[in-house]
Amino acid sequence: MTEYRNPRISVRKQPKQARSTELVAAILQAATQVLAKEGAQRFTTARVAEKAGVSVGSVYQYFPNKAAILFRLQSDEWRQTTDLLRGILEDAGQPPLERLRILVHAFIRSECEEARMRVALNDAAPLYRDTHEAREAKAAAGPTVRVFMREVLPNASEAIRALAGELITATLSAVGKGFSESAHTAREIEIYGDAISDMFCAYLRELDR
Repeated sequence: MTEYRNPRISVRKQPKQARSTELVAAILQAATQVLAKEGAQRFTTARVAEKAGVSVGSVYQYFPNKAAILFRLQSDEWRQTTDLLRGILEDAGQPPLERLRILVHAFIRSECEEARMRVALNDAAPLYRDTHEAREAKAAAGPTVRVFMREVLPNASEAIRALAGELITATLSAVGKGFSESAHTAREIEIYGDAISDMFCAYLRELDR
């Protein structure tokens, strides 16, 4: 996985016409299938082109290398997770800690449902994880978490809120990944989600005192 030391992971151009948009969508769908089946080690631009039924040159019109394709898949996954987080944590119709419980359960279920793909993306991460684009994409959820922490910990200092937000997001990511690496029943997923939620809520209640 050392093919690119400083890969260019930005797309060459954005599709502007319906035909171009459909081509990019076909490439990404094929890339998802190749990655899930072959894994990161055997993932190549040629395999993606073959699966999509297009020429390698067509793929290179939009993605300069395989790192760019993999990063697009990863950034799409991060965007979906950020949208999930934002939609739940910004729901003012629910008490803050109930929102956190809903988020934990939704995240754990999502991790389990897409475990194989997430493992493959994690294996591919060395190709792009140190780039500016990757750091920027991963930080997208930060503002939502900070606003939520100000709401749930109104009397805490900014430093304490920041620490709590980082601890919860890092822990949720780590335990979700670890738990999803083996198969579980819906009931087991629910029980695990309850346990993680209880832990987070107890921690925040203690901080609020």
